[in-house]
Amino acid sequence: MTGAKPLGFDPVDEARRHWAEHGWADAASGMAAVTSVFRAQQIYLGRIDRVLRPLGLTFARYEVLMLLSFSRTGSLPLNKVGARLQVHPTSVTNAVDRLEAEGLIERRPHPTDRRTTLAEIQPSGRELAKRATEAVNEAVFADPLLDPERTDALVELLTGLRRANGDFQ
Repeated sequence: MTGAKPLGFDPVDEARRHWAEHGWADAASGMAAVTSVFRAQQIYLGRIDRVLRPLGLTFARYEVLMLLSFSRTGSLPLNKVGARLQVHPTSVTNAVDRLEAEGLIERRPHPTDRRTTLAEIQPSGRELAKRATEAVNEAVFADPLLDPERTDALVELLTGLRRANGDFQ
């Protein structure tokens, strides 16, 4: 909560205490873990949004630009964009619509599959992706608010959760 006065207690720990007092002790630690992950996501997304907003980007649109810029040809089928970013097709359509309206990407027919549409990054999209990445790296990724050992441990822990959920093999 940027700008708000910090609480004098940990609200997640307080919720965990209440959970246990109300007879849900067996679920209290899980509730605290899930709630903590949600709060951490809010913190990181807020930090990233503050960097990307002046560039006219949301994190979703930034992810699409980066995925396309990393692709071998600068283009991918829309369904692959959704699969690789692990988002619903509607979210991909929305992000691609906005990026296309701004001239940062173009939709193109697939050269061998008439049923498939490609999203192709344009030079202006590559330039914006580069500037955005430099800004996000400096303001957020270079300092994730954890020391390097804890950062690596967090990634390892969440990788296990993601693998167990079927994100990848």
